[in-house]
Amino acid sequence: MSGTMIWLPATFLAALFQAWRTAVQQRVRAELSVNAAGLVRYLYGLPVGIVLLLGYLGWRGATIPPISPYFLMLCVAAGLAQIIGTNLLLLAFGYRNYVAGTAFAKTEAIQGALLAFLLLGERLSWLTLGGIAVGVAGVMIVAAGGQRLRLSDMVQPAALCGLGAGLGFTMTSIFVKAASLELASADKMLAALVALVVVQAGQTLMQGSYVAWREREQLPRVFATWRTSGQVGLLAALGSACWFTGFATAPVALVRAVGQVEVILTLGFSRFYLREARKPGEVPGLLLVGLGVVLALTGGL
Repeated sequence: MSGTMIWLPATFLAALFQAWRTAVQQRVRAELSVNAAGLVRYLYGLPVGIVLLLGYLGWRGATIPPISPYFLMLCVAAGLAQIIGTNLLLLAFGYRNYVAGTAFAKTEAIQGALLAFLLLGERLSWLTLGGIAVGVAGVMIVAAGGQRLRLSDMVQPAALCGLGAGLGFTMTSIFVKAASLELASADKMLAALVALVVVQAGQTLMQGSYVAWREREQLPRVFATWRTSGQVGLLAALGSACWFTGFATAPVALVRAVGQVEVILTLGFSRFYLREARKPGEVPGLLLVGLGVVLALTGGL
């Protein structure tokens, strides 16, 4: 498959793995703190990332290209941005306004289109931009769960944290894209896997140091839950490998727009894996998400 088209199946797989990981991670949230639950994604995901990189190097008969300090800086920034985005999203939930926090965090596709244009010079067709807008509207309807988002919700702390979370996830995408461009290799999949390992290593160090410093009692639990946590790490690493491949080979906003199918998959896991009840607004919201993905693809292919 050509490098210009590999982003599409990579993005669909990324959405699948991320939705699956979210469902599995629900099983460990009762046993671990927020920071420890975040740590297992990186700690158990790092060996998977290393195996993926080594396997790809062996298959292609390639070697790791020279790594510059700027590449390392971009990867550390990507890892930190993802950690901050995750914590801001959890902070939004702490304000007891799950609707506003979730809905505004999902503006990451729109934020990605704007920031990728300003920082990376990426341009999208009007049809793709329209698809992004339709998809975001659908996600917000699903997140609202039948409730109406009012104008006053936009200035609540939960909404501001949600917007900040979306910005964190957007900057993660942009830093990964910039890192893949910085690496001296024409093989964008190799660049994505090298970035994955460096980002995961940085996140393990940053999050692990924090847990060891402030929540030392959580460390034994991180290792005691290795069966479920290992699944979380595996799925997180596979998902990140696919996201990074998408970012390296296609416009950031287009990948984020198509990646909104994760919402559909997440609700599927919610219904059939976690046995959660269906909420109001899901059907029209999912139809808009699907329409948005189709429009974004039509304009981007």
